[in-house]
Amino acid sequence: MDKSQNATAATGGSGGNGVLVPQTNDTTGATVVDDPKQNLNEVNNSIQKILGLIHQLYLTVSSFNAASQLPLLQRLNALVIELDNMAKLSEKCNIQVPMEVFNLIDDGKNPDEFTRDVINSCIAKNQITKGKTDIFKSLRKHLLEELEQTFPDEVESYREIRAASASETKRLAQAQSILQNGDMKVKPEP
Repeated sequence: MDKSQNATAATGGSGGNGVLVPQTNDTTGATVVDDPKQNLNEVNNSIQKILGLIHQLYLTVSSFNAASQLPLLQRLNALVIELDNMAKLSEKCNIQVPMEVFNLIDDGKNPDEFTRDVINSCIAKNQITKGKTDIFKSLRKHLLEELEQTFPDEVESYREIRAASASETKRLAQAQSILQNGDMKVKPEP
């Protein structure tokens, strides 16, 4: 490698023999961004750079000779620097992945299976809860029918109290939905 190639390689450009030395993301002078999407994008970009560096290392090692020792060392150093950069960037990301997903990946399965299983479990629990709710509604209706036959006056006063309570609750809910500027939140009725 001649002096012009050494200078280019040191500044993060193209080195000799097709060696690409990537520039690192030095974030010491930059302002810190707390945007989770931006942080995740930075980590993803760093991962992509690492994959590219690993591919370059593979090509260098597979055709290794004495002349490719310097490019190999440069690529190894670039990989170490980018791994360090990725570790620093990942500290800003707060992503929690369930261990079951990692276990599925370790078993060679698709992690989408975990999502499908969680959704199916939620659907099953929702159906069970809906069934319980329907049973209680049916029980309430049956009890009111039986009580109306036995105590018609008390059931009528109960229904009046319930209607008044429901209208008061609706009035309070509408009062709370008034915005600070005087506008109202419009909520469609079912």
